[in-house]
Amino acid sequence: MSELRLHTCMLCEAVCGLSVELDGDRVVSVRGDSEDPFSRGHICPKAAAISDVMDDPDRLRQPMRRVGQRWEPISWPQALAEAGSNLARIQKTHGRNALGLYLGNPTVHSLSAFLAAVFFSRALHTRSRFSATSVDQLPQMLAALSMFGHQLLVPVPDVDRTEHFLMLGANPLASNGSLMTAGDIRARLLALKARGGKLVVVDPRRTETAAIADTHHFIRPGADAALLLALLQVVHAEGLVKPGRLAAFTTGFERLAELVRAYPPERVSAHTGLSAEAIRGIARDFARAPSAVCYGRMGASTQEFGGLSSWLITALNVVTGNLDRAGGVMFTSPAVDLVGLTTRMGDRGGFGRWKSRVRGLPEFGGELPVATLAEEIETEGDGQVRGLVTFAGNPVLSTPNGTRLDRALERLDYLVCIDLYRNETTRHANLILPTSFGFEREAYDALFYALAVRNAARYAPAVVKAPPGVRHDWEVLLDLARALRAHGGGRRGARQGFTLRAAHLLGPRRALDLLLRMGPRGLSLGALRQSPHGLDLGPLEPRLPERLATKDHRIALVPEVFAADLARLDERLTQTSNGALVLIGRRQLRSNNSWMHNSLRLVKGPPACTLFMHPSDASERSLASGQQARVRSRTGSVQATVVVTEDIAPGVISLPHGWGHDRDGVTMETAVAHGGVSLNDLTDELRVDALCGTAAFSGTPVTVERVEPSTTAP
Repeated sequence: MSELRLHTCMLCEAVCGLSVELDGDRVVSVRGDSEDPFSRGHICPKAAAISDVMDDPDRLRQPMRRVGQRWEPISWPQALAEAGSNLARIQKTHGRNALGLYLGNPTVHSLSAFLAAVFFSRALHTRSRFSATSVDQLPQMLAALSMFGHQLLVPVPDVDRTEHFLMLGANPLASNGSLMTAGDIRARLLALKARGGKLVVVDPRRTETAAIADTHHFIRPGADAALLLALLQVVHAEGLVKPGRLAAFTTGFERLAELVRAYPPERVSAHTGLSAEAIRGIARDFARAPSAVCYGRMGASTQEFGGLSSWLITALNVVTGNLDRAGGVMFTSPAVDLVGLTTRMGDRGGFGRWKSRVRGLPEFGGELPVATLAEEIETEGDGQVRGLVTFAGNPVLSTPNGTRLDRALERLDYLVCIDLYRNETTRHANLILPTSFGFEREAYDALFYALAVRNAARYAPAVVKAPPGVRHDWEVLLDLARALRAHGGGRRGARQGFTLRAAHLLGPRRALDLLLRMGPRGLSLGALRQSPHGLDLGPLEPRLPERLATKDHRIALVPEVFAADLARLDERLTQTSNGALVLIGRRQLRSNNSWMHNSLRLVKGPPACTLFMHPSDASERSLASGQQARVRSRTGSVQATVVVTEDIAPGVISLPHGWGHDRDGVTMETAVAHGGVSLNDLTDELRVDALCGTAAFSGTPVTVERVEPSTTAP
């Protein structure tokens, strides 16, 4: 007889509540939990495919060791001993920074991994740490650190109460929301319009979100910072500055007014692709709205001026009084208070405390930009990365110039991958250590509730057992750290040994209970378990100035790190476009990472990995929909099927991310059969935001040419 159990989706940031129908340990169906007060029954296609990954015959269910080109199963004790011995040997021979760590995006979607990764990273005792942060949200975190004093003080759109939503480079109808945890974001945006509010989208593509917007403006990729400077210039020039209560605890108003004076709309119009009239209209509508949100995501972040864009977005919210008020951008009051906890521990985040060895790019939050990983492996000398541990990441497909990184991984002395599959990255591993997934583990989204559009909390226990031979994230990470120490590597000292033993005994469930009890809500794990559908903890409320973590307890409206970077933007404004095409990525609702491409229900149907081109650009190259085109950049070339559409700006082309499953040794049968091409065989690891090192995916220069039917791919 089947039974219903409750859980939470772990595939994106929306944290939707799920109702899981079970027949024993077999998942029969997955539906949205209509009684979840936060997600309100919403579900997207990915959630139904969680069980596809859990039951996938290609999924690894025991540690695997590579011997030449052959793979063989190995026991956990033997795998951990071998990994610990080889990783420790690298550190003892070449120094502690010769061992690298890469944490993939799914790390923060697993309670046990999110907590254990802190202990694991510290135990490795290396500065060669990398993660998906530097190909994602790093600029927003840098703005938070510089302006508010803590890297996690990222303001969240109060979408349920705002009257005007200005969205730059974001497509929440495909992503389900990002740095904006919001179950059923489509319904929330439609509700905004239904109450008379306005949704304005600025994006090089008419995205799924732009299609429901009141207004959509095409913009040249990478021009968001210039647009924002012009918006601020209009706000100041037309007397629309109205910070309200923020003025009492904000410094830098006069400096900002002085800086933006040099960027009238006429100066940036050609660079952005928006007319001066349109720019003035955007600024006036935003500043005059009863309440408004300016929000930017991947398109505004992963570009060469992502740091400036993130700062200016927040500055626009501040000067119009739309920070820390209902209907603007606000700070959460989460049950697990990561900001408060880390502030008490003296860890608000850091920037530029050291730099990468080869290119000199700055550290952020204890990590180096992943765009430097390949060169740090290839370049000899003190600190050369010779060993690497990856956790739930596939950087060959998700970081710039994946082809170069693919080659670099072959040069490592030793590679340990903690993952579910043998994919484009893990195929190079000496050992692959498999973990639990999905409904096999408990769930509490500590990070995403700290970024939610409404205060909420939900705990979900595991509903099925993990397969024999698979261990949970917490166990794998802590056991690997202990094995490294046992062989003389990692952080030494009795205190570190005690910390690892204590963490192992504590476990993620007790750790969560402790964090809840320490939080401002005074909740406990027991209290959450009594409300299995989750708790509604109320709307966002003003938190400033009490929440500020800056030294003077004031908002720094113009941090010098950003003001100094304007000179770089000024230089770019003097350069004229040579008419070359530029490449942007594309988010898809049915795709999140390469794991999802091994689910047939998500990849079946028309090919998803296609090349979007504007009709004028296609005509110039004698291309039509359905034909093959060769796309070339400095780093490589790919061949893709063309889709001619007016939903993309002239001069811009688009490929989706996460595809390209055509490399030898990948054992993901469905993904290989629907392989597509990798966007990141074209993106350039040398194109970064020079301020903070974030990969500049958006705006990669490319050429496109028609491929005749008889032409074969090189």
